[in-house]
Amino acid sequence: MELNIKDKKECTYDAVSLGEVMLRLDPGEGRIRTAREFMAWEGGGEYNVIRGLRRCFGMKTAVITSFADNEVGRLMEDLILQGGVDTSLINWKKTDGIGRICRNGINFTERGFGIRGALGCSDRANTAISQATSKDFDFEYIFGELGVRWFHTGGIYAALSETSAETVIEAIKTAKKYGTIVSYDLNYRPSMWSAIGGHEKAMEVNKEIAGYVDVMIGNEEDFTACLGFSIEGNDKNLKELNLEGYKKMVGQAAKEYPNFKVVATTLRTVHTATVNDWSAICWADGEIYKGLEMNGLEIMDRVGGGDSFASGLIYGLMSGMDPKQAVDCGVAHGALAMTTPGDTTMARSDEVFAIMQGGSARVKR
Repeated sequence: MELNIKDKKECTYDAVSLGEVMLRLDPGEGRIRTAREFMAWEGGGEYNVIRGLRRCFGMKTAVITSFADNEVGRLMEDLILQGGVDTSLINWKKTDGIGRICRNGINFTERGFGIRGALGCSDRANTAISQATSKDFDFEYIFGELGVRWFHTGGIYAALSETSAETVIEAIKTAKKYGTIVSYDLNYRPSMWSAIGGHEKAMEVNKEIAGYVDVMIGNEEDFTACLGFSIEGNDKNLKELNLEGYKKMVGQAAKEYPNFKVVATTLRTVHTATVNDWSAICWADGEIYKGLEMNGLEIMDRVGGGDSFASGLIYGLMSGMDPKQAVDCGVAHGALAMTTPGDTTMARSDEVFAIMQGGSARVKR
């Protein structure tokens, strides 16, 4: 596996991401419908990845996004800064004060417990980032002059609007032009694609994007919906996963897209909202590598677990780990992220490495 990651000395940033960042309002242990107060967090599928790379693994990262320039936008900026992520690449849009021109996205999310699953209610139409185009971001400057070692984006942002899909493609093309490694999380959401062409448009956009991606992340449903590949005979059960079928599916994808260096997916069996079996697998150099298996993992907040898996995997690949170690790093980081509230990680790298080495949950004093 040869990713040819640019030297740190040549680049301002280890990693940047492109996507929407929303204000998450969390009712804690209660429910959205009966809440009288909310905890505020920031979160977004693409942003969570580089936030994990910065906060847990100490890499220098930045977020490419757009906010309406009002008090909520400035709150979002402050939350991002608290996570150590560079905000200098944010595009600020003027607004009329009531959100008619543009606004900032809000995501109400309750964590779930036991038999009650997690529940999200997004309010993200007409946001600043959904209206942004590639002209709002100087990708030549970001990738050509500043320099970036790794670029991450995904299918949630690509589905946000017709212009966002075009912006993703322009950003990826520019990143590749300057030798930046590109990772992409397919993250297929039918409800988001429905307004801009549905499943047919999702296939069209994601197939074009796939031609530029080095590290592709997504589950079987994502690969089927976005790229047309599927696993024959897989019963979708973690313990009975058809690894040979997965290997065959990814092999077919790699044959069609020889630019794929690594393909990875998380594996989750949901027993209850608070008890899951959790693992992952990745494909590299024609081989399948199974990550740590965490059966009966107790979960506080599952939102963002897959994003934290991605940041752990990316860190592993960037730091020279072999594919098995990298997928273990992703599994451990994703698991730790789900033991705390909010979309983003509160883990330290030494905690991740301890889990990779078989560490326990005994009290540390």
